[in-house]
Amino acid sequence: MPTLNPKTKMKILIAGGNGLIGKKLAVLLERTGNEVVAASRSSGVDLMTGKGLDAAIRGVDAVVDVLNSPSFEDQAVLEFFQATTTHLLQAEAATGVKHHVALSVVGSDRVPDSGYLRAKSAQENLIKAANVPFTILRATQFFEFAPGIAQFSVVDGKYRLPTALMQPVAADDVAACLVEVVSAAPRNGILELGGPEKIRLHEFVDRYLKATEVPHTIEIDPTATYFGAAIDDRSLVPQGHAVLGNLRYQDWLENLRF
Repeated sequence: MPTLNPKTKMKILIAGGNGLIGKKLAVLLERTGNEVVAASRSSGVDLMTGKGLDAAIRGVDAVVDVLNSPSFEDQAVLEFFQATTTHLLQAEAATGVKHHVALSVVGSDRVPDSGYLRAKSAQENLIKAANVPFTILRATQFFEFAPGIAQFSVVDGKYRLPTALMQPVAADDVAACLVEVVSAAPRNGILELGGPEKIRLHEFVDRYLKATEVPHTIEIDPTATYFGAAIDDRSLVPQGHAVLGNLRYQDWLENLRF
C-alpha cells in the first residue's frame, strides 16, 4: 500500500473541521505548510449522506476524522459513526487517499455499558476492515469536557461522582498529536494518548468547579456511573504504552477564561 513521505506537504481533509479539535488541527497543519479542506455541513459537505464529499476529497492525500455525533442516544450515535465513516472510507478508496486518521476514545473496547463507546468501537472496526491505510488515535477525556461531565453528574443538587481513575488531556495536545500522526506513515493500528497525570473523576470535577468558583457539593459514590456506564480504574486510562500530553490540568485551570 502507498505511504506518505512525512516531509511532503499534503492536502488534508478534516472531517469535523469546525469543531473543537478540527479548528485547532487546521491551524497547526496550515502553519506547517499543508493545504487543509475543512469538511462540514457549513462547507457544503454532509457526511451522513455523503453529499458534497466527492468534490471535497478530490486530490486529498490524507483524511483526519474528528467528527462527533450531535446526539448521544445509543442508536443515533451508532448510526452517525457508521454512516459518516462508511462514506469517508468509500470515497477514500475510490480516490486513492493514502492515510485515514480517526480520533477515537481510550476505553472504547472496555466500557460495554456505554452506547457512545460501543459506537466508537464499531467505527474502529469499520476502519480496520476497509482497504485504506489507517491510524486510530484513541484519546482520553479532554480537560474541556469538565463542565459537561459536571453537569451530567448532578443528582438532587449534588455532583454525584465515582472514584474511578482518569487521565485527561488538553485539546491542544490532542490536536498536536494528530498533526504528528497524519504526518507519519500509517500505522494500520491504534495509538493511545493521555494527559501527563492521572486523577480521580470526582477530583477532576471538584477542581474545575473550584477554579470557576461554582458553589457545589461533591457526593463521592464508587458505584456512580459515567454517563450511565459502570467504570473502574482501568476504564478511562491508557493500558500499556501511550503518548502523553504536555499540559497539566492545574495549569489549564489557572488559564481558564470564564
